[in-house]
Amino acid sequence: MAFFRIRSKQVALKWLSVAAICCGATLANAQVTAFKQAVAESASRDADISAFYRQAGYEPIWTGKGNKYRERRKALFKALNSASEHGLSAGRYRSEALKAELAGAKTSRALGVAEVTLSKAFLKYARDIQTGMLVPSRIDSGIVRKIPYRDRQQYLANFSKSSPSRYLKSLAPNTPEYARLMKEKLRLEKLLGKGGFGEKVAAKSLKPGDSGASVAQLRNRLIKMGFLRRSSSSTFDSNIQKAVQQFQLAHGLSADGVAGKGTIKELNQSVEHRLQSVLVAMERERWTNNARGKRHVLVNLTDFTAKIIDNGKVTFKTRTVVGAAKSDRKSPEFSDVMEHMVINPTWNVPRSIATKEYLPMLQKNPNAVSHLRLIDRSGRTVSRENADFTQYTKANFPFDIKQPPSKRNALGLVKFMFPNRHNIYLHDTPAKNLFSREVRAYSHGCIRLHQPFEFAYALLAKQESQPKAFFHNTLKGGREKQVDLEKDVPVHIIYRTAFTNAKGPMQYRRDIYGRDAKIWKALANEGVALRAIRG
Repeated sequence: MAFFRIRSKQVALKWLSVAAICCGATLANAQVTAFKQAVAESASRDADISAFYRQAGYEPIWTGKGNKYRERRKALFKALNSASEHGLSAGRYRSEALKAELAGAKTSRALGVAEVTLSKAFLKYARDIQTGMLVPSRIDSGIVRKIPYRDRQQYLANFSKSSPSRYLKSLAPNTPEYARLMKEKLRLEKLLGKGGFGEKVAAKSLKPGDSGASVAQLRNRLIKMGFLRRSSSSTFDSNIQKAVQQFQLAHGLSADGVAGKGTIKELNQSVEHRLQSVLVAMERERWTNNARGKRHVLVNLTDFTAKIIDNGKVTFKTRTVVGAAKSDRKSPEFSDVMEHMVINPTWNVPRSIATKEYLPMLQKNPNAVSHLRLIDRSGRTVSRENADFTQYTKANFPFDIKQPPSKRNALGLVKFMFPNRHNIYLHDTPAKNLFSREVRAYSHGCIRLHQPFEFAYALLAKQESQPKAFFHNTLKGGREKQVDLEKDVPVHIIYRTAFTNAKGPMQYRRDIYGRDAKIWKALANEGVALRAIRG
């Protein structure tokens, strides 16, 4: 790295000297100013900044004289000082120190150094607000999303050709979701300035007909949260019951209108906790700051739902079961492209499941899991009578395990494939009872669909005149059949504990894998703080 810096500096200074000579001057009187030398030396530590200034002839974009440069500086400092409005750390950019350095730059050389310092601050802010402050894979191994980083040289080049304020405003995600999250952030900051949601509900559970101090606490929190109009009633009446139901729907709870243990726990979450969730959601939105596709599938792990979205509108929605909250079963977060579906699929049991779960069962009883077939390396079915399972370990188990197509197949009767290195896909399941549960984290990582047939019809409708008939005719054949999608469909597996709908209240969900808690801690370590707005 040291060699690279020295070499970059040498190249930069050599370029300046050659440029001067080409203009008809000698080295002694070459018009290589102290400013340009300072820019070249300071920029040499950053390959992208160095390349930009070299191409620009080491001319300033910040520290020149005239209105154009003043407007750029003004727009930059305004953006840096208002970074907290986007849930970023304003202190991260040292705007006051930058101003002091600029004010104290009395020589050409000092101005050259300040020029590069401003570019560094600009680039840090541009990347932070457009694609996030954090590197998600460093926070949690289950976040394997590819971040759509932009070219740093292009940031500088595009800024220098644009309206400064307009360009800086364009960097944040331009999505309805991000705008609504910012609105919720402001609402919660005002509530925080007024003392939050008020006194917590002391009762373990409350139901219609109850009365007393705990019902008054429940009433007051529902009012503060916006689910109930002002009231003086201390009885759990029909209005409070409706408000509880609305709260439950907005928090992914069973909407029975009874404030049981789970509902009371969510009701007692502080405004600070909800604000943290919103700030994390804004950072997550920056991680996915690119086009999702006119038609795409959106799976929100915390919401236990899968949706098909066409031109920004939800055209299909179904419940899901996601990976269990265990270290080796949590569903990862990533995006890929769905290419085909398989009707009457064979389940090729992942080796991790075969050796960790089924091998111990076979060692105890060779006839266990009789619905599964053992396949040797030649592709032949192995008789269990000829296999001594006690001699095998996880490392040397020589068989593949498969389950042929059937209604009992672990994948059900259809699976939806977007080939990826994580071996994650969407599929049917014979275990329908799990979909009635409030928290549905039970799988080995793949996403189970409550209405897989209807999901298939919706996908096939773009290429089949009678999608339902086509699907069932194929299904009746009983054989495994791959059906390619004529147009690939992007699939986005996300994890949002705070998200919005186009209409209705803000949505909050439980942090089932603890990932958002890790992200908030990382944001706080970078200087992000909760802001209370008073007055």
